[in-house]
Amino acid sequence: MFTGLIEEIGTMKSIGRKGEAMLLEISAQVVSEDIKIGDSVAVNGVCLTATAVGAASFTVDVMPQTYRNTNLKDLKPGSRVNLERAMAANGRFGGHIVQGHVDGVGKIVGTGRDQNAVVYEIAPLRSSLFKYIIPKGSVTVDGISLTVVEAGSGKFAVSIIPHTLSETVLAFKRPGDTVNVECDVLGKYVEHLLKYGRNHGEPEDEGPGSPTGQSGIDLPFLTANGFA
Repeated sequence: MFTGLIEEIGTMKSIGRKGEAMLLEISAQVVSEDIKIGDSVAVNGVCLTATAVGAASFTVDVMPQTYRNTNLKDLKPGSRVNLERAMAANGRFGGHIVQGHVDGVGKIVGTGRDQNAVVYEIAPLRSSLFKYIIPKGSVTVDGISLTVVEAGSGKFAVSIIPHTLSETVLAFKRPGDTVNVECDVLGKYVEHLLKYGRNHGEPEDEGPGSPTGQSGIDLPFLTANGFA
């Protein structure tokens, strides 16, 4: 698990490709300090596993499914990437729950100034993501934990403070560039609980405190308790 707080900007040292499989070697100073083979690292928000570690670099594999569903396919030698190691159990939870499981790619369609902040407008390539993107909710953009300031008309907007801009790859991105988008996992779990058993025509497994085998979580329940 990650928090969406970027530790450093890494640089693509080399890229090996074989069809839709990739082997990425990434130069990094901070992340390479204590990373070990088998550790998880978020690269532009994509959870990958370190397969080799050097003095100031590490290597990760990218499988075809990840290649197809993220913007890692657009990387070239010299490309900059956001890096974050998996959250330590005794670490501060400064962002939000980030799994590193990208839901889709978005395109930057506009940028603008709002006094000391820069606003990025992003259009997800899959419109279905909008059911998880709500104003004042959390979203991960290229691995960065951000707050949605507006959502609708096929795009959403996030506002970036100067520190975040200077410490992440968003500083180098322009309209037309792509970003990885991961929606808040809490919304996905709520949706699954509400729909489970209905769409599949299956009886739900009996759970603790549920002698009828029903979860007891539905839209009327959430409304009555102030969640919807």
